[in-house]
Amino acid sequence: MKLENLKPKNIAENLKNESEKTISALNQNKKPFLLVVILALIVMFAICWITFFATVRGPEQVMVPNVEGKDLTTALLEMQVKELYPKIQLKYTDNPDDAGKILSQNPESGSIVKAGRRITLTVSRGTILDHVENYIGQNYDDVKINLQTMFTGSTRPLIVLAEPSYKADQSDAGTILAQDPPEGTIISNPVTVKLIVSRGPEFENTRVPKITGLDFKQLLQTIASSKVVFDFTAHVADSGEKEGTVTSQQELSSQYVPNYARVTAELALPKKQKDDEVLGLFTAQLPNYPYAVEMTLEASKDGVREQIITLKHTGGSVTIPYIAQKDSELILSVAGRVVARQSAD
Repeated sequence: MKLENLKPKNIAENLKNESEKTISALNQNKKPFLLVVILALIVMFAICWITFFATVRGPEQVMVPNVEGKDLTTALLEMQVKELYPKIQLKYTDNPDDAGKILSQNPESGSIVKAGRRITLTVSRGTILDHVENYIGQNYDDVKINLQTMFTGSTRPLIVLAEPSYKADQSDAGTILAQDPPEGTIISNPVTVKLIVSRGPEFENTRVPKITGLDFKQLLQTIASSKVVFDFTAHVADSGEKEGTVTSQQELSSQYVPNYARVTAELALPKKQKDDEVLGLFTAQLPNYPYAVEMTLEASKDGVREQIITLKHTGGSVTIPYIAQKDSELILSVAGRVVARQSAD
């Protein structure tokens, strides 16, 4: 090495020259370097994209099997093979042999769904009843209503009540005394149950109350507590008659009659009604009942109901005196069920 190159001035110039060469070389290689970096980023992004979709790939699609009519256990095994999951709903049916069987499915068989989908299965719980219950001692109307409610919507009720036979007995009217078939009879097909029902103490007599001369308020109190069925007729009061009273009643050979025997009576209605109150005679034609049932007459106006009278009656022709607000609606109910309506005018 020459000595003049080792001088400080020469050393500085040499370093400057070398730096310029290096910077020139870097500038020449800049574009290829950027291309390499960009290509590397694209390759990395593609790899990540492929990896992501491979990882989160959705479940495969499967065909829903037909499980209707099959036992629940068999249906669950078939669905497990397809990686399908059940959503079970229970329902009563008319046939006891259906218990535990699939009645319907949703989606239907043959549908293409993703694995892991929930399939709704409606499964039979069998029948509501599998044997005849004990009805003796219960009220016939209550049993009838309970059975109707139990089999509401059923195309083939499992228990059907035949027209009952009535018998005089010391038990309350409407009490079931005997049944056929007996309690515990297994129900495999619809069963017709025959009942013997009490008419009440048929031969018990009651005293006929004297109602002639009574006004409407006194009359309502009397007939509500009486075991006589009064058949009323009405006319506009004649001169000499007191308006709003009973003008006559049927003459009988004895003061005592069988319970709920029918007795006629005549009412005198006002010639001119009050502005806010009406005295009248409610009339209705109902079925004849084998024993006296409880009836309630109410007056309804502006959504407010007011009870006029509750009494026992055997049905057929029903005539009940009333006092009600003008233009109110009169509502007659038997055992809580509305059977007739009339306007008070």
